[in-house]
Amino acid sequence: MNSDLVVSPMAKKNNLFTPTQILSLRPCSDCLLFRRKEFFNSDNLSARRLSLPLPPAIFNCMHIHSDKVIDESRQGEVYTDPQQEPTRSNRKLFLESYGCQMNFSDSEIVASILQKEGYEATRNVDEADLILVNTCAIRDNAEQRVRNRLTEFSRIKRNKPEAIIGVLGCMAERLKAKLLEEEHLVDVVVGPDAYRDLPNLIRTAEDGQKAINVMLSKEETYADIEPVRLGTNGITAFISITRGCDNMCAFCVVPFTRGRERSRDPETIEQEAIDLYNRGYREITLLGQNVDSYLWAGGGLKKEIYSQEELEKAVNFAQLLERVALAVPQMRIRFSTSHPKDMTDQVLEVMARYDNICKYIHLPVQSGNSRVLSLMNRGYSREWYLSRIEAIRRIIPGCAVSTDIITGFCSETEEEHADTLSMMRLSAYDFAYMFRYSERPKTLAERKYTDDIPEEVKLRRLNEVIELQNRLSLESNQRDVGKVHRVLVEGRSKRSEDFLSGRNTQNKVVVFPKEHFQAGDVVDVLVESCTAATLLGKAVERITSYTKN
Repeated sequence: MNSDLVVSPMAKKNNLFTPTQILSLRPCSDCLLFRRKEFFNSDNLSARRLSLPLPPAIFNCMHIHSDKVIDESRQGEVYTDPQQEPTRSNRKLFLESYGCQMNFSDSEIVASILQKEGYEATRNVDEADLILVNTCAIRDNAEQRVRNRLTEFSRIKRNKPEAIIGVLGCMAERLKAKLLEEEHLVDVVVGPDAYRDLPNLIRTAEDGQKAINVMLSKEETYADIEPVRLGTNGITAFISITRGCDNMCAFCVVPFTRGRERSRDPETIEQEAIDLYNRGYREITLLGQNVDSYLWAGGGLKKEIYSQEELEKAVNFAQLLERVALAVPQMRIRFSTSHPKDMTDQVLEVMARYDNICKYIHLPVQSGNSRVLSLMNRGYSREWYLSRIEAIRRIIPGCAVSTDIITGFCSETEEEHADTLSMMRLSAYDFAYMFRYSERPKTLAERKYTDDIPEEVKLRRLNEVIELQNRLSLESNQRDVGKVHRVLVEGRSKRSEDFLSGRNTQNKVVVFPKEHFQAGDVVDVLVESCTAATLLGKAVERITSYTKN
């Protein structure tokens, strides 16, 4: 067994683990790693119980790569639509998704396109006529997991030769030749900007030819396609507002797999929010690789075609946020992800002005040292980032802030690592997503820098970051004990059907007894205790508006 282990939620019980549970945990080569020796002081693996100060990042089992949150609990999720009526053609679609929330959002678009082609979703891959895997290229082990799945699917195809197997998304663009011609694992390869072409590509594959379209677009946003909501609780949903990225961070492959940044027509975003509210949804997250750089003046690549006159008439992110808040005043609004170099006071002022905009910002720092930030091509310094933190605290008192942190980036010294730790203390993050640096193909870092920090140093630094963040998260939650929090109920607690779980405006998970409440209710909860990851309390009353925390 790999000695580097990441704790998964299913192994967690009251923050206590037996040695047997720890040894059975899933290995992870890229994220939130612990050495086995850090769990045990000796080789004695008796049934003694260990109390581990694990941070929320581990509790939630979410990984961050290139400012993208990877929710491990959703990896391999299969699309189903319980509201879909049986189709006449009875063609079956098996759609499995991996990666960040952008990928799952894309799967909703793909499902919508194929539903109109007469495909009906199935969770049984053996009966599928079309097998699609939406993939992620951020992590090496994510790619390997997809390859393993494709190998399994190819065995299914030997028993059902007419079945079509396809790869979608970031991995499709990066490994198109290998997947189609060298390994012969798939029939169809489709990049993130070519989903409209799926019906044609499927017909090509049905005629016995390999089909591929990985062209990156300067304009595609799928704004006119109503997504089919996947794996949803019927309460919260995501709305994509941008596609692609222009930032070119040294460690990130996204610009090469998703293309240049394009913003979506604000009217279509508003209408999607209104439609979701009318269908019973009560919270939306505006989604983009860098939401702060949203800019709409008619479409296309803003950095190439917008004149000064067009820019003056354009809709920026602050204006979009305000429009959506006014369009759905009884809906909670979140957004992800922000970029420190682009986040303006105007956005913060809009957040402070509207009660239905959640008081939470995910602001990836990656490193607390200016030289390392420059190597990463992040576009800001330590001082600039701290000025953004100061602005958040001043304009939106009580606003929660989370972040992403990379340890062991190329040439990082111990002093520079110490700067990251001091940045954490100064920023007082409510929670954080942390991982050690792992080089990815085609990135600026791979081409220009040497990955010269030993793995044991990366891991030791990572553990120091995790230990500090665990203390900061616990301190943050302890400050909330004794206060009443307004919570949108999302569903049952994962641990007990007798408890409900939801989040407050600061994006903190709140668990309380079920009583007569249900998903979709807005409930005031008195917090009585906490862990580093969760607020625990009892309901005070059901309410009907979002007028406080």
